[in-house]
Amino acid sequence: MSGRRIATALAVAAGAALSCASPAERGPADSGWLPLFDGASLSGWTPKFSGHAAGDNVADTFRVEDGLLTVSYDDYDSFDGRFGHLFFDAEFSSYDLRAVYRFVGDQCAGAPGWAWRNNGLMFHGQTPGTMRDDQDFPVSVEAQLLGHTDPAADRPNGGVCTPGTNVAVDGEVRQDHCISSGGPTTLGDGWVEFVLKVRGTGRIEHWIDGALVHAYEAPQLDPRDEDAARLMAAGAPLLLERGTISIQAESHPIQFRTIELLRVPADG
Repeated sequence: MSGRRIATALAVAAGAALSCASPAERGPADSGWLPLFDGASLSGWTPKFSGHAAGDNVADTFRVEDGLLTVSYDDYDSFDGRFGHLFFDAEFSSYDLRAVYRFVGDQCAGAPGWAWRNNGLMFHGQTPGTMRDDQDFPVSVEAQLLGHTDPAADRPNGGVCTPGTNVAVDGEVRQDHCISSGGPTTLGDGWVEFVLKVRGTGRIEHWIDGALVHAYEAPQLDPRDEDAARLMAAGAPLLLERGTISIQAESHPIQFRTIELLRVPADG
């Protein structure tokens, strides 16, 4: 996407969000944080579900309820493998992404157990228009959002998963699909602040409620993956410097109160 189109998409989202917020909620005019979700609509976002064309919001899964960006399965009889993603209509390279979210309700019937209280902030991703119709996940890096309801459970929040990609940890390229974080187990339905710090092909950090829980670097395509190999054959470089941002529909209801982005220099 061109710089002009990115600026337009951000301006539309920012303007709509500010028009819906009270002065006390807007914060300093020079704060630099741009709201990607306007609090009232899905303007600037495009859904893509496995088995469906980009733009088809299957069963009204992605919606806005009471000012919250909501992933809901009220209109599903069964999940039936309909993995979905909601893409912001711009690509980014070096930034901080701040999302405030909470898991709610019960998992959709017919969904895999691993997807219970599971979502993600996908970044450095491909565009929805380049995905196969039956592709479950975009080639991307995922900052994983996990929750639990049992105080005795050990399910660290804030790990990284790599659909069609790899990352390096302490200088070593890892081929694990998911790498657990050193973060806490997030319990219940309370609001959680997740900050993702992305610096192009460099360092990436996950922060939960103000604490650093994960760090890695060198996000890159995985040539072993069919979809990543297809992108590379079309000219995509190995190292991922930029890409789309998306949230998931993996079968458990979730709500986002805010999703904001702060542009940062690559060495910032």
